[in-house]
Amino acid sequence: MKVIIAGDGKLGSSLARQLSAEGNDITIIDYNEHVLENSAERYDVMVVNGNCASKDVLLHAGVQEADLLIAVAAADEVNLLCCMTAHGLNPGIHTIARVRNPEYTQQVYEMRSQFALSMIVNPERQAATEIEKLLKYPGFLQRDTFAKGRVEIVELRVEADSKLCDVPLSNIQDIVKCKVLVCAVLRDGQAIAPGGGFVIREGDRIFVTALNDNLSILLKNLGIITHKAKNVMICGGGRISYYLVKLLEKSGMNLQIVEKDRERCEELAAMLPDVDIIHGDVSSQFLLESQGIKDVDALITLTGLDELNMMVSLFGEHSGVSQVITKLGRMDNTGVLGDLPFGSIVNPGELTRNRIVRYVRAMNNQAGAARSIHRIADCQMEAMEFVVDASTPHCGVPLKDIKLKKGVLIASIAKGVQIDIPHGGSSYGVGDTLVVVADSGKTIYHLNEIFE
Repeated sequence: MKVIIAGDGKLGSSLARQLSAEGNDITIIDYNEHVLENSAERYDVMVVNGNCASKDVLLHAGVQEADLLIAVAAADEVNLLCCMTAHGLNPGIHTIARVRNPEYTQQVYEMRSQFALSMIVNPERQAATEIEKLLKYPGFLQRDTFAKGRVEIVELRVEADSKLCDVPLSNIQDIVKCKVLVCAVLRDGQAIAPGGGFVIREGDRIFVTALNDNLSILLKNLGIITHKAKNVMICGGGRISYYLVKLLEKSGMNLQIVEKDRERCEELAAMLPDVDIIHGDVSSQFLLESQGIKDVDALITLTGLDELNMMVSLFGEHSGVSQVITKLGRMDNTGVLGDLPFGSIVNPGELTRNRIVRYVRAMNNQAGAARSIHRIADCQMEAMEFVVDASTPHCGVPLKDIKLKKGVLIASIAKGVQIDIPHGGSSYGVGDTLVVVADSGKTIYHLNEIFE
């Protein structure tokens, strides 16, 4: 499939790397000749230097033969004009635009047909939604949702005093007292697809499939006492902070934002009158202590600097904050961080990339394409949601009698309102929804590709 990526920044470059690796024909447009040279050297892509909203530049990039345009330039206005122009030159093209400014949010969704948009992505808003979800269950490092919110894959770190230490997976349900399936384990930076005889060790990060209704039972029986946050400190007053506060406004939480820029503080105070806006530098230990960091239930670091977010999160962990959430924007693989205590890590670009990749895979294979894609285990594995159709083999056959490709696991089966965390005797049928976990090195476009 021919794809044009307008904008060779962090997200554009990341998309180019993954989509070209998956066999798509990629052309990148950008003003900056130097970054284009780097992309041309690193990836199997074509590059065009110029203004991506310009008719002539788009024609030079081959827009009339393209199947998809992804507009991720720095300015929202350029992305919108780029999509409109591309659609004018090729009415059959699909278009995706990144639109980040809160002022445009409502009108872009209401006027998406006028802007000729197939999909709109907003990394900051998506990150805020992810953080809100994490705040609901503080015991989990990560949560990914499937089957219309009824099934989740959650990440837990196994501490020295955990009830799961030195326990074989075959015995885990005796401890948690609810149906779960451990679909992946991260040990020493390596992702493992474990079998029933696998023994959990201290320091492991385990990824557990469970029904949404069982999450609180899971935490309780593991002895992880969690209380929903009442006092929340947000470091950094950017767009994610704004979107997050709007999501949490009616939660009853006491929210405070610490922001270094005075002018931005004044803007936030006008937009968010019920939130405490603190003018100060979060790199100051004195400031954080004077604002009561030791008394907050959750610390969320959302400044524009990854290094600063990491340092403040480490200080929060050291100060005894029970839940820490760290935004990292410039690291594609957080596995290099090892076991440093940054709490939950949220990467807005990674969230957006996953959403766009799902759309591209669906275009490549309309029938049987994944409904959702989540990268887990430091991006070493993918969890995908598929719907079983008449072409899917082995319907009605017990899973124990089905041969799947190595590194592939069926993690849940949804039959209407009934959810099954599967065992050897489980089976699926037409219309059921499957959550499949696989090594991210195996690109799976269609459900039928999971079978030997």
